[in-house]
Amino acid sequence: MSDYSHLAGHRLPGGSFTLSPHVAWLWADCAMSPPDPAAGHPTLGYLAAMQGCAVAYYLIHSMSDARGDFTRRDREAATIFGEAARAAGIERIIYLGGLGEDGTRLSQHLRSRHEVGALLGAAGVPVTEFRAAIIVGSGSVSFEMVRYLTERLPVMIAPKWVTTRIQPIHVLDVIAYLVAALATPESTGRIVEIGGSDVLTYGDMMRRYARIRGLVRKLLIVPVFTPRLSSYWVHIVTPIPASIARPLIDGLANEV
Repeated sequence: MSDYSHLAGHRLPGGSFTLSPHVAWLWADCAMSPPDPAAGHPTLGYLAAMQGCAVAYYLIHSMSDARGDFTRRDREAATIFGEAARAAGIERIIYLGGLGEDGTRLSQHLRSRHEVGALLGAAGVPVTEFRAAIIVGSGSVSFEMVRYLTERLPVMIAPKWVTTRIQPIHVLDVIAYLVAALATPESTGRIVEIGGSDVLTYGDMMRRYARIRGLVRKLLIVPVFTPRLSSYWVHIVTPIPASIARPLIDGLANEV
């Protein structure tokens, strides 16, 4: 992962950590660090961290609704980051958001992802916005949900969202796009959609994962499963809490 070391915003003690039993990531030493709370206003903390940088990556999304309105927190964070980038003389922000066609009935989760892209550039710093569907890789909440459900349930009573069509993309391909943007000035100020080439459903993805893992799995689709029930079900079966699963599941009805 050394080629992508400048995307690792914060090195953890010990040099490496494991996101799941399947993948261990090596985090390289980086100059970038989280904003210092002692700096006072959050903008000042980000400003200090951005000194000497030409490009800032924004890979943050709160999503959890456990502590109130996550869309409000997203707005505040994106606005502060954009203002700090302008004050620090950042030439461009590269942002990883989510796929979804504007003007359709997007979930609150996906609308927030799009809104963050607009707010990051509101202070005047040009933004390259990548929009991805489900990212296949350890640490991707959508993928972890699919993985845990498939690993733990031989017979799955599945909600209707398993029939939603998606274009998954591997995490290494996403990182390659993020890195390539540095040397592609034509991407400045543009929205770049990076869904994978295969179009399948969440159910197809579960079956494909099971086949690769050598598992036998059956899906029984029950359309009456509400998002609230689905989030509690995910909370019980996987390590993903209902507070995160609920806004995520609300967005699984959107084709991305």
